[in-house]
Amino acid sequence: MSLGTVVVTGASRGIGAATALEAAKRGYHVCVNYTANEEAAEQVVAKIRENGGMAIAFQADVSREDEVSRMFDRCEQELGPITGLVNCAGIMSANMRLESMEFARLERVFRINVLGSILCAKEAVRRMSRTNGGHGGSIVNLSSVASVHGAPGENVDYAASKGAIDSFTKGLAKEVASDGIRVNCVRPGLTDTDLHASTGDPERIVTLAPTVPINRVAEPNEIAEAILWFLSEQSSYCVGAILDVSGGR
Repeated sequence: MSLGTVVVTGASRGIGAATALEAAKRGYHVCVNYTANEEAAEQVVAKIRENGGMAIAFQADVSREDEVSRMFDRCEQELGPITGLVNCAGIMSANMRLESMEFARLERVFRINVLGSILCAKEAVRRMSRTNGGHGGSIVNLSSVASVHGAPGENVDYAASKGAIDSFTKGLAKEVASDGIRVNCVRPGLTDTDLHASTGDPERIVTLAPTVPINRVAEPNEIAEAILWFLSEQSSYCVGAILDVSGGR
């Protein structure tokens, strides 16, 4: 029996891909969102279908409202009513100090990391809200412990964008709780994904692993487990919660 349909943004790689696979394993129909890497997204879909699950891949730039709307329409048409959203899509840029950052970089980081999550949440709320005739559901935003430590000298723009996600989670959670929608947030620490290569330092997680109290970085599936808990009824009294999954960092 299906648990409903969950949209996972940025699901062609890393935490998003791990979340999509685990969601399907537990009985969700899954919309695998991607921006550019169609092959990787289709591989995720293929794995889900091989194991008897239902999934589609959908290309959409989450920072474009028209594309987000079309994605949600298609997901409902092919997979059924939306019951969950996981905002995994996000980017980092090359390590540098603020004074060296160009406006185009700042705009891109905030458009995808912040505006993208807000636009997807808007569509999800429109469809899941009991006030609008929906059946409720769960939204899980992905932040980062960078929102706490600030990523000085590396990616203060990324850290600030994730700080915005923390605030957005708190506000939206209170706004829509009475409509049957729970909004929560997972704040990962260092995780073994290719996101770190975009900083210009592919060895970044190897270098920083000793700074983590647990003395290692996370695997994507470890973050996915926390996300799936927030999606499930096991977290039924969690509203506006922010869970650090960071190995103590």
